[in-house]
Amino acid sequence: MLVYIILLVVYLIISIGIHEFAHAFAADRLGDPTARAMGRLTLNPLAHIDLLGTVILPLSLLLFSAVSGVSFVFGWGKPTPFDPYNLKNPRRDAAIISIAGPISNILLAIAVSILLRFTPYVFSIFLVPLIRTNIGLAIFNLIPVGPLDGQKILFGILPRDLAYEFQAIMNRYGVLILIFLIFPLFGQEAPINSIMTPTIEFLSHLLIPSF
Repeated sequence: MLVYIILLVVYLIISIGIHEFAHAFAADRLGDPTARAMGRLTLNPLAHIDLLGTVILPLSLLLFSAVSGVSFVFGWGKPTPFDPYNLKNPRRDAAIISIAGPISNILLAIAVSILLRFTPYVFSIFLVPLIRTNIGLAIFNLIPVGPLDGQKILFGILPRDLAYEFQAIMNRYGVLILIFLIFPLFGQEAPINSIMTPTIEFLSHLLIPSF
């Protein structure tokens, strides 16, 4: 059990590093050098670790999964900085930068899925959790509440006036909404479980072969 927990945390740290690198890469390609200048355009996961989102939350969910009711691991990294004034179309480009992270995790899950088909069964127990970790990380970050990527993506695609109204609500209540989603209330399972589990299971069924 301890080895499994350590393995999941290591996978999550690596996956979050790739996720944040994708944000930095997209921002750099769109003309904003901020992340590069701050040393965030790197695959080194140590540059992207957020104590709460990368370490404390995932460990808590894993150690108290029976209480939280969450059947998957998720988290977030240190937010990748970007300067909207360096972007040609700030709202659109911010959405592109934001969606780059979840896309990188889905692509990694697909790559590992392909590798899994050419790997002896005995090694699959080490690769399957990596696929599920990246699926969970992508889906979690696509939830449109602050400070997750989904909020910035939705801000970029909504009509302008509605987008700024949405942004104002998220600035005030986004973190509280996220806390409500993550932690169980009144003995019930965490609301995020019912939001994420169907999608995670569907994508896992597609990407993880039957042995």
